[in-house]
Amino acid sequence: QVQLVESGGGLVQAGGSLRLSCAASGRTSSTYVMGWFRQAPGKEREFVAAISWSGGSIYYADSVKGRFTISRDNAKNSVYLQMNSLKSEDTAVYYCAADTSRSSLASRRVSAYEYWGQGTQVTVSS
Repeated sequence: QVQLVESGGGLVQAGGSLRLSCAASGRTSSTYVMGWFRQAPGKEREFVAAISWSGGSIYYADSVKGRFTISRDNAKNSVYLQMNSLKSEDTAVYYCAADTSRSSLASRRVSAYEYWGQGTQVTVSS
């Protein structure tokens, strides 16, 4: 079992920045892929970014490439999402997720991730 807790969401003006954090507990001795997803009202949950255990493989959705940066600190059992140049369309609940079936070659599919945090709201005002 892996428990995930996100933090760092909030209200920000367009063009601003936020940094999301996700702390993992439980089966933290295992190596696994971590991902960030988001879900806007009335829309399906969508992939944002993912990072392999070593941090050597990183993937981004086209919509956030060049603006968001995913990173992780395995010593702190944490993963982060630095979000810059935020747009109103980035408004959503952001979820941290863990895929314990692999340590690299992260999936973009929601169904690949077994463990999820409770989500943190990000609202970008225009």
